[in-house]
Amino acid sequence: MKAESAWKTGESSLPSRNGGGEPTLWGLRPAELHDRFWASFGICPVRRGEGREVETGPRLYLLTDANVLLTFQLDRVLTKFEWPMTGVAFFEMRDERELEYREFAQSDEDSRFRRFQRVYSRFDTGRVTVALTPEREVAEAWRKAADLETAMEGLRGEEIALEEGEVEVVGRLYEGWREEEVAAWVRDIVAVWTRPDFTVGRAVAMGDGVWADRESTVQKGARIFGSVWIGVGRTVGANASVAGPAVIWDEKGTPQERPGVRWEGMRPRALASSGRARPRVARAVGYPGKRLFDVVCALVGLALTLPLYPFIMLWILIEDGWPCFFGHERETVGARRFRCVKFRTMRKDAEAIKERLAAENQADGPQFFIENDPRLLRSGLFLRKTNLDELPQFWNVLAGHMSMVGPRPSPFEENQYCPPWREARLSVRPGITGLWQVKRSREPGLDFQEWIRYDLEYNERMSPWMDLKILWQTVWVVVGGK
Repeated sequence: MKAESAWKTGESSLPSRNGGGEPTLWGLRPAELHDRFWASFGICPVRRGEGREVETGPRLYLLTDANVLLTFQLDRVLTKFEWPMTGVAFFEMRDERELEYREFAQSDEDSRFRRFQRVYSRFDTGRVTVALTPEREVAEAWRKAADLETAMEGLRGEEIALEEGEVEVVGRLYEGWREEEVAAWVRDIVAVWTRPDFTVGRAVAMGDGVWADRESTVQKGARIFGSVWIGVGRTVGANASVAGPAVIWDEKGTPQERPGVRWEGMRPRALASSGRARPRVARAVGYPGKRLFDVVCALVGLALTLPLYPFIMLWILIEDGWPCFFGHERETVGARRFRCVKFRTMRKDAEAIKERLAAENQADGPQFFIENDPRLLRSGLFLRKTNLDELPQFWNVLAGHMSMVGPRPSPFEENQYCPPWREARLSVRPGITGLWQVKRSREPGLDFQEWIRYDLEYNERMSPWMDLKILWQTVWVVVGGK
């Protein structure tokens, strides 16, 4: 089966089961993939009520509820307890996610697919009691217990040392019985698990962040951006574009992989002698100090550019009257809406004209662009060429809606394309400038793919030095250096 487009192969939901059981990746069901992730840190998850016996050999056992998938920073837990660990240590894990969403496929009157729509809503964050132990007997007792209370009573009866400190860990908790939650876990783990081959024998590196099964094919000419995992029997065609983080599940009917983890002689990649392991979830908002950096830069920018405001406003007033400013609704962290402010560069009836010009759109993605756009004012053409129309966005930065550097701020309609890319870009504040703006090639047919690529690259690599470099490159572009 071929992968054909960025939003078809960047699957945000599990494929249809059609009576064929759970979907698999590299022969592993989602729960088994979860266990292989933790195994790369020398940890074996054990759930209450599991049928199979607890394995021998891991350094630690992670005791959880049935049908639960977890990611969290393990070192926040392990540093709270004495080492070497004995007995069992309990702690509470709280889900850090603030928003829940549902996705809908929209069709036109002829039942042809138009786009995905994601609708967000608040939900009460989940909590679960989790435990760690180095002792197999403890893990086996946990597995056989009917519920948490029974498990605790049984451990006390065996006079096992229990550490029940008030340790709360923030991470991500996924409900394994809900398909959309399992799909979200797989999508998130693709972005942070850099070496799945450590515990998954079928995974073969195909490029930076790209892992494929040894029986899958990536044809020459295929364009893959970000972290992408390709399952058994799948082919990414020569003309395909795939944007990560994404999973292309195994072809239907793929036999499940049964060999377990070989614990003997394993050197976990992140579990040091101190007991620290650090599986990370995708970062949100930015690095420490980014907000202070934004405020300082915005204040400096306003001080330097405020003298230009009267002249720009007068030009717009003379040509097309009031208003001089235009506020367009965009989305920031968590899909929260805000008014992105600019100097007005188009006629007042621009939106009505856009509907008539829709067939002439030359953009290769969700944007709208045509050369010699008749909606542009003469003043607007100059302001756009010099980027002076963006100056009022310094106020958005001070208000906390935007950052100096980040993904391009986009409206709800544009953010419905390519769900994995949308999820990543809505985890940080949008920026006045960004990596895409200074590195895009502007080659026909590549702009949207580069937009995805550079947004994901910025999210993965963001740092104070990268922001300073992008700001300097932006100044160089504005003054005609590019």
